[in-house]
Amino acid sequence: MGVPELESGTSSLSATRSNQLSYTPEFVARPVHTLRANQAVHQIRATNHTECAPAVKGSPSRKLLDCHPNASVRWVHRHVPSLKVNKDASESDICTASLVRHNASVKTDTTTHALIQRRPKLANKRESRMKDHLLSSLFVTRQKLRANVSRCIVLCCFSLLSTSLLSTSLFAAAPAASAALKLEPVQPDVDFERVPGDQAKFCKVSDIDRKGWSGWQVSGPDGAMLRRFADTNGDKKVDLWSYFKYGVEVYRDIDGDFDGKADQYRWLGTSGTRWGIDENEDGQIDRWKQISAEEVSSELVAALRESDPERFAALLITPSEVKSLGMGRAKMQQIAAKASRAATDFASLAKQQKAVARDARWMQFAATKPGVVPAGTDGSTDDVTVYENAVAMYVNGGEDGENGQLMVGTLVKAGDAWRLVDLPSLGTDGEAIAMSRGNFFTSGSARPEASAAGGLGQETQRLVTELEDIDTALASATKEREIASLHGRRSDIIESLIEQSGSPADRETWVRQLVDTLSVAVQSGAYPDGVKRLRTVSRKQAGDDKSLQAYADFEAISAEYVVRQTPKADFAEVQEWYLDALTGFVDRYPRTPEAARAWLQLALSKEFEDKEKEALGFYKKVAASFPGTDAGQRAAGAVKRLESVGQRIELEGDTLDGRSFKLTAMRGRPVVIHYWATWCEPCKQDMKLLRRLQANYKRAGLQVVGVNVDASADMAVAYLKETPLPWVQLFEPGGLEQSRLATSLGVQTLPTMMLIDANGKVVRHNIRAAELDEELSDMLKSAKR
Repeated sequence: MGVPELESGTSSLSATRSNQLSYTPEFVARPVHTLRANQAVHQIRATNHTECAPAVKGSPSRKLLDCHPNASVRWVHRHVPSLKVNKDASESDICTASLVRHNASVKTDTTTHALIQRRPKLANKRESRMKDHLLSSLFVTRQKLRANVSRCIVLCCFSLLSTSLLSTSLFAAAPAASAALKLEPVQPDVDFERVPGDQAKFCKVSDIDRKGWSGWQVSGPDGAMLRRFADTNGDKKVDLWSYFKYGVEVYRDIDGDFDGKADQYRWLGTSGTRWGIDENEDGQIDRWKQISAEEVSSELVAALRESDPERFAALLITPSEVKSLGMGRAKMQQIAAKASRAATDFASLAKQQKAVARDARWMQFAATKPGVVPAGTDGSTDDVTVYENAVAMYVNGGEDGENGQLMVGTLVKAGDAWRLVDLPSLGTDGEAIAMSRGNFFTSGSARPEASAAGGLGQETQRLVTELEDIDTALASATKEREIASLHGRRSDIIESLIEQSGSPADRETWVRQLVDTLSVAVQSGAYPDGVKRLRTVSRKQAGDDKSLQAYADFEAISAEYVVRQTPKADFAEVQEWYLDALTGFVDRYPRTPEAARAWLQLALSKEFEDKEKEALGFYKKVAASFPGTDAGQRAAGAVKRLESVGQRIELEGDTLDGRSFKLTAMRGRPVVIHYWATWCEPCKQDMKLLRRLQANYKRAGLQVVGVNVDASADMAVAYLKETPLPWVQLFEPGGLEQSRLATSLGVQTLPTMMLIDANGKVVRHNIRAAELDEELSDMLKSAKR
């Protein structure tokens, strides 16, 4: 029986707890939420790199989809020495295991040595390890290590092993209270009740008295609950670790898929409402299922304090959430673009800022009442609840430290979680900057007559109002000429707002919005003439800002590439122009994020020309020049994939129905890995062929593993409900650009298929459907020799 309030259940205080907490500290491997201004545009942009482009109006059949990525998975490996047993360890003390170091492929090796309790009645430790009935009551300390741009966490063991379990109890014996009280939560910032060592002997360990549950609970001398370790699903392994303060449960580690590793972390009672999901079970929260606005501001301070882009990214609104809010098209594009820039620019901001110190502590959240943007506003279909101009207050140092403020800005409620949509703003002295124009409401303090330094000026206010009117008109416009005219007028207004900007930060915001407006309008076919204006932005509006120039020029190249692909265009000439333009771009802006994206496109083009040596050179250049960035990690994944032939690769994750999967479980049988999405028509055609091949090679045990990279699992589930497939389907949020399953192998285009032999070694790292039958036949013949 699972815990009713959990997503999919909870985990165990047995050997699986050891598995959960015994891996080496690593830098966070969490995807950064990098949002494109309009994700749909990037699913219809034609390039030479993919065989699955959805139909583009007027495009020749050879046009291919541009699915260039923007996702990040970072890791750094460190060695952690084994923990040593105290020479004076008593009967209730424990032996600990060495922490297992991750290998270079970022596989989390969760295997640990058995941790066996010392018993004085046994002759020696060797004999004790051979006794099947012995139990361990274990603790392991956890140490937090930090470096540069990420955190690493030493997670440790609290394990009980037994192969002889009593039918009336979870384990043959309960742990000593002193050992149980030494176990700490996986997350480092939990305020729970601690018991001094000399007081532990007065605490009591008892069996859990709750229907359907087994395990132990620890209470203090006054009877108040301190800890609870429960098996909630009857598999005789603890899957729920609860911590209390003053008798109230304030936090729990949860093993929702019952594999022995915590994948959910909940703050409860008086400690808040946070509910974090750890999708790859590495101790880092990948996304927030539930979090309040106050707690978002606290996490934001922590992300700045620790210069942690991944922690910040988990707070940003995601593409699927933007879509789910039912906002009008223009507003949705605006919010998505802001979040995309925030994800990209946070690392630079965190590195440069001096206001939030390394010892900063969050103190308070300050904001006016949240507001509701009613359905129908700017073409929206649902109410949207937001905070505008929210502020986080913090203190650097101890109780008498220096107070500071940062402008959190806009917070949007998406389901049970509040989300950021933009970067925070800090003054040079740590004071929050003046209130600015909100994303949904204009600040009440910004009077029309206010100066640029204190709010919106009268002319700026007029332009903003006119811009909102145009966005409303765009949401309902249907005629092509009318839509194009509105986009042109919208661009005119933004250019005027750029001229009215009272600060460099405001100017940058409006310049980027101009680029986004033009790029999205051009690539969606709504404003073809916009490409001419887009080409001039870097020269006319970006000024001396190299970052803005690069951003504008790269989007101009991408937009013009789409415009050039007319029905009468020579595809080879268009491709040659595009690659020459990208080459010139990286020469002009070699160290910008857009340069990394350009290099990836160049690498991908070489890969599709079967010039893998050149492609590898490009990928390695990106991986080396942009470490820790989205592009850098995707490039590293591509290097791994291109060099995988003859090597074993690791692929593991969760299936669409919530089960854990590891490719190693299929050893002994040939495997085809198929990356697909519901918007990829060639992928669906491949599925028909894969069905036939699986039937034809049934005796050989051919297995197919689908990896879906849709924006949401619901899309894949709906498709598979109508078109069932007889093989496992993996899914991880983020889509093609952000999913760890795609990034870890540098998969940038669809369909992508890999062929694995019965020994688990890669035969082809990117095989076409038409080649599979012959390749499988040759591979199986070779195996028989």
